[in-house]
Amino acid sequence: MISAPDALHTASGEETLELERQYVLQNYSRYPLVLHRGKGCYVYDTSGNRYLDFIAGIGVNALGHAHPRIVKVIREQAALLIHSSNLYYHEFQGPLARKLTEVSGLARTFFTNSGTEAMEGALKMIRSHGNHASRHGAAKHEIISLENSFHGRTLGALSVTGQAKYRHDFEPLLQGVKFVPGNDVAALEAAFSESIAGMVLELIQGEGGIYPMSPEYVQKARELADRYNALLVFDEIQCGVGRPGTYFAFQRNKPDVLPDILVAAKPLACGLPLGAIVANEKAAAAIGPGMHGSTFGGGALPCRVALEFFDILEGLLPSIQQVGGYLHLMLNELARKHTFIKEVRGFGLMIGVEMEIPGKDMVLDALADGLLINCTHDTVLRFLPPYIITERDVDTALKVLGKIFAKQKGPAA
Repeated sequence: MISAPDALHTASGEETLELERQYVLQNYSRYPLVLHRGKGCYVYDTSGNRYLDFIAGIGVNALGHAHPRIVKVIREQAALLIHSSNLYYHEFQGPLARKLTEVSGLARTFFTNSGTEAMEGALKMIRSHGNHASRHGAAKHEIISLENSFHGRTLGALSVTGQAKYRHDFEPLLQGVKFVPGNDVAALEAAFSESIAGMVLELIQGEGGIYPMSPEYVQKARELADRYNALLVFDEIQCGVGRPGTYFAFQRNKPDVLPDILVAAKPLACGLPLGAIVANEKAAAAIGPGMHGSTFGGGALPCRVALEFFDILEGLLPSIQQVGGYLHLMLNELARKHTFIKEVRGFGLMIGVEMEIPGKDMVLDALADGLLINCTHDTVLRFLPPYIITERDVDTALKVLGKIFAKQKGPAA
């Protein structure tokens, strides 16, 4: 059982909150919880209260907390070499790049610090490709993105994010972006033209409410990108790197539809900052010497941790599918009991529960009962648990959720 917290924070927690209020930029709406340590699928606050972690640092802590193999590698590598810059080689960037190309089917990798930085690099590849492709013809610089999408917080990534609430305070942004509805093949065909240099899409929209793209839609995007010589970018920052039960979400579709560029980040280095742009030779040719770079990207420590993570991940993929399927099934059982639940969506260990009522208070109720989840798009409870969870962990979480759902106003089925 989860031990319910006596209080959400202690005196030391209060001091932490006061320091943040006084000195930290007030851009985060944090939950009233000060975490001290983690072990496996659980985290502990400064009072020692335990919480089952079903959000995993927004999909980052894929192996939970304090995984013994990851801790061992971090200790060893920190004593050898943490950072060297990309002026020199180190032992782990090449092997990790090879691993990413092997599991993706693509050809070359560039390492970044984060997902949004990976998206910035992908957008530069699109623009460079378009400029070279249009030298003897009409301008080719426009980008297609999806409504309801989310691709990051930098100005370029915001420019292709299909939710106005993230964009409007920072406009004008990058020009030449067209937004189309997801899974609407006709709208996608109408948006493509010779001026399109690239298209960006999430295989499963994360911040937008856990919406998967259909195989037919993804196939059509590939066909249109080929027809108009545009680069197709798959944003797998949240939905990839094992979370759907395959290495990447695009591999759930059979046959695979390969992108020209794939961007990934969150779980790559199990909590250390690391992102990647993985590209085929056509897309990679758009970036030549001196055209792009990163001071911290691809350092020795995160790259070695990522190699260890991939070695562990291979054996976890069947469990992600099995336990994710069980979680999906049991959430649907709850949905049949509560009519305010509209739909359960997602694959593997990326699942959203869409409701007819706001979910913010449910997140706080879950926190008070020792379960960490979050709410996206106001009415979608999002579950991104560590890959190491078991069906027993799912049962524990469902007991809390059942209690919370039973308190909501609305007719039972």
